Amino acid sequence: MAEGEDLPRDAKIVKSLLQSMGVEDYEPHVIHQFLELWYRYVVDVLTDSQVYSEHAGKAAIDCDDVKLAIQSRVNFSFSQPPPREVLLELARNRNKIPLPKTLAGPGIPLPPEKDTLISQNYQLAFPKKESTQAAEEMEDEESGDPNPIQEQNTDVPKQRVSFPLAKHPK
Repeated sequence: MAEGEDLPRDAKIVKSLLQSMGVEDYEPHVIHQFLELWYRYVVDVLTDSQVYSEHAGKAAIDCDDVKLAIQSRVNFSFSQPPPREVLLELARNRNKIPLPKTLAGPGIPLPPEKDTLISQNYQLAFPKKESTQAAEEMEDEESGDPNPIQEQNTDVPKQRVSFPLAKHPK
């Protein structure tokens, strides 16, 4: 960026922060992005401070409200990882338990058949022959057809397919 530019005070502060951190080469819109982030953060903190002040029954925001808002924003935004010793202890405890032996044979291990999409999701219901003949006689009597069909093929058993239906709450 050119040295002779007339920048706002906040933009000059962001530029000096970048230089103090050793950042020499950056695009001009980076300063505007930092300013947008900075303004948004300040507005959020002050809004939270106002909420805390109103909750405490105060007429104006004070330093404690701002500190509380900043602390809650830090706790919400950033979390510290647990200490290394705690992680090592957890790893030791987990690694004490041996892995289970694999029982799978050669090939790719697959889940149980009941959990796969290719498993059978229907059942075939074969009606008993006696109930089928009784039902046919009842149909003939109820139809009242003056010319009932005399020839019926009784050698081929009828098959009925039923599908499980999911119950939907009403």
